[in-house]
Amino acid sequence: MRPVKQVYQFVVYSLRTKLTRVQYIMLVATLTGLFSGLAAVLLKTLVHYLQDWIKHIDVSRFSYLLFPVIGLLLTVLVIKLFFHSHIEKGIAMVLRSIARKSSFIPLKHTYLHIVTSSLTVGLGGSAGLEAPIVATGSAIGSNTARISDLNYRERSLLIGCGAAAGIAAVFNAPIAGVIFAIEVLLTEAIVVSYFIPLIISSVVGALCSKIILQESFLFNFVLKSTFDYRNVPFYVLLGVLAGFVSRYYARTFKGTETRLHHWKLNAYGKAIIGGTMLMALYFIFPPLFGEGYESITSLANGTPGEINDNTAVFSLLNEDWSLVIFTGLIVLLKPLSAAITIGSGGNGGNFAPSLFTGSYLGFFFSKLLNITGWVKIPEGNFSLVGMAGVLSGVMYCPLSAIFLIAEITNGYELFIPLMIVSAISFFIVKSYDPYSMETRQLAKEGQIFTHKKEKNILTSIQLTDMLQDRYDNISIDQNLRALVDIIKKSERNIFAVHDQKGKFAGIIELNDIKQLLFQPELFDKTPLRKLVKKPADTIGEDQDMHIVMEKFDITQSWYLPVLDKERNFLGFISKSKLFSKYREILDSQGDLYDAEH
Repeated sequence: MRPVKQVYQFVVYSLRTKLTRVQYIMLVATLTGLFSGLAAVLLKTLVHYLQDWIKHIDVSRFSYLLFPVIGLLLTVLVIKLFFHSHIEKGIAMVLRSIARKSSFIPLKHTYLHIVTSSLTVGLGGSAGLEAPIVATGSAIGSNTARISDLNYRERSLLIGCGAAAGIAAVFNAPIAGVIFAIEVLLTEAIVVSYFIPLIISSVVGALCSKIILQESFLFNFVLKSTFDYRNVPFYVLLGVLAGFVSRYYARTFKGTETRLHHWKLNAYGKAIIGGTMLMALYFIFPPLFGEGYESITSLANGTPGEINDNTAVFSLLNEDWSLVIFTGLIVLLKPLSAAITIGSGGNGGNFAPSLFTGSYLGFFFSKLLNITGWVKIPEGNFSLVGMAGVLSGVMYCPLSAIFLIAEITNGYELFIPLMIVSAISFFIVKSYDPYSMETRQLAKEGQIFTHKKEKNILTSIQLTDMLQDRYDNISIDQNLRALVDIIKKSERNIFAVHDQKGKFAGIIELNDIKQLLFQPELFDKTPLRKLVKKPADTIGEDQDMHIVMEKFDITQSWYLPVLDKERNFLGFISKSKLFSKYREILDSQGDLYDAEH
C-alpha cells in the first residue's frame, strides 16, 4: 500500500506545481469520482451475482430462506476477525467524521463496507447498499484528500464528492448524487464553487456504472402513463400518507433495532435468531428478501402479478383484494425486516428499504382506489411517486428524492407530483422531529453538523483545544503570602484553589484581593480559606461547546474552570479565546476561488 501511496503523491505533487489550487482540487475530485464509482460498481456487481447464484440453486424451492442466516453469521464473523468486533456504519459515521474528526475517515472504511454489506445484502438481508456506498465513497474522498495534502474544508468537500459519485454510480443518477451530497452531508452553507467538483465526481461515478454495469444491474423505468393534473388531489393524499408511513417506519425501525441491540446474547446468537426471524418473514412475504428492487420494478411497470406469496392464504381472497392486503402488509413489515437485518449484526442502510416501502405504499394506495371503481389512476406512476415520498420522509432529503426518481424514470414527466408528495411528506415528519432517525441522537449531542451555521462552528471546536491549562493552583490551607509569591511570577488574574484531597475548591480573582496586596502585614494572617469563592459555574471535560457557550451567556463570566469527573482542576477556558477561534473558523469558510488570492 505504501508504494502505491508514494507513486500517487509523486504524480499528484508534480502536477500540483503546474496547476492552480482550484485546478488541483478539480483533479483530485475527478480521481475521487473514479475511485468511488468503481467501488460502487464492485459492490453492486458482487451483490447481483450473489443473488443471481441463489436464484439458480436447485436444491429446494425454499433453500433461499437459509441464506439470510448465513449472510448475517458471515458478516458478524468478518467484523469480529478483521475489525475488532465493531464497525461504525452508514451516513451517521460520515457526518460525525466531518463534524468531530476534522473530516478524517479511517482507511479501513474504503473496503470494510464493501465486504460486509455484500455478505449481508447479497445473501438476502433486507437492507440497502446505498448507505454502505456513501460510507465507502466518503472514506475514499477523505483519504484521497489526506494524501493529496488538502485542508479541512477541502477534505469535507472531497467526502461529499465521494458520496455523490457513489450514489450517481448505483442509480446512474448524477444530479441526485450532487443534491444528496449537499442536502445530507454538506449541511453547512454551500458556496457555488462547490458544485463544480461535486458535479465532476458525480458524472465520473455515473460513467463508471454506465460503461461497466449491464443494463439489468441498473434501477430505471420507462413511464407508461403521463402526468394528469386531475390526479393532483390523489397525489396530495399520497403525500400525507407517505409522511405518516415515514413516521411509522422510523419508530418501528429504531424501536426494533434498539431491542435487538440490548439482547443479552453474543453476536452469533443474535445473528442466528435474527436470521430465523427473517426466514419466517420471507416465507410468507418473499418480496422482503434482499434489496427488493426487482419487485419494485414489477409494480412500477404494471406487472404486479409477478409478486406472490409462498402460502395459499391470500389466494382465498379475490385477486384484487388479496393484492391490496398483501402489499399493505409489506408496507408495514419492511421497516421491521430492515431493523432485524441491521440490528442482528448485518451491514446495510435504510435508503433502499424506504424506496421499497414507498413503492408498495404508492401501489397499495392507487390499487385500493382503483378497485372501488370510482376512479382510475395509474398504479405505476403512484408507485414511483410513493418512493420519493417515503425516501424524503425517512432520510430527510426531499430534493434528492425528487431528482432521483426523475432521473431513473428518464425524464421529468412526474416532476410536479414528485414535488407535491415529497414536500408534504417531509413537512409532516419535520413537524414531529427536526432530525432524521439516523441522526437524531447525534444532532442532540452536538456530534454532527445541522443546518444552523453558528451551532456547526461550535461543534467543530474541541474543548481540549480551547483549554488553558497553564494555571497555578494553590491549596486552600495556605495563606495570602503563598498566593502573592505565585502572583509575582504569573501573568494571570485568576487562580484555582484545591482542598486537602487535591479536589477543586474554588477560585480567587486578582480584583477581589487587590487592596490586600498593599497590606504586607496581613499576608501571614490571612488564610486563603477566607478569600476563596465559588465560580459562577464549572465546565465538565466531556461537555460540548454549545453548553460551554450557554454557560458563558448565563454567567456573563470571561473565565470558567474545567473539571474532570473526579472534580480535579484541569484549567480555565476563556470566552475571548473562544470568540477568537469562532471568528477564525468563520473567516476560513470562504469560496474555493479565494484560495487563488
